[in-house]
Amino acid sequence: MASARDELGRRGEDEAANYLRGLGYRIVGHRERVLRGDIDIVALDGRTVVFVEVRSRSDTSHGHPAETVGFAKQRRIAVLANAYIRRHRLHDASVRIDVVAVTFAADGDPPVVEHYQNAFDAP
Repeated sequence: MASARDELGRRGEDEAANYLRGLGYRIVGHRERVLRGDIDIVALDGRTVVFVEVRSRSDTSHGHPAETVGFAKQRRIAVLANAYIRRHRLHDASVRIDVVAVTFAADGDPPVVEHYQNAFDAP
């Protein structure tokens, strides 16, 4: 049985994927298992491979969801992205790491989706 936190994360990933599709991205992977971690979304933006970290919150009382992507998390995402690149032999591909923050409203309003392209360089 999934915890409320896991369910919030899944809902956020689904919202982020729908948002990215609306921008013309092609989703090629969702919850991609690499090494001992997961890449939330792997997408193509034109010919660029985009690794998307999705951060979800039910409100912003404890800070903005994007603020939770600190240096350690950035490093972990970069390691997973590099492993994915090696596994799929994408060494010559143009690559980018984006963050999508999803904040769900308690009153049933549509979630707020914020997209940060090229959010950080791989450390």
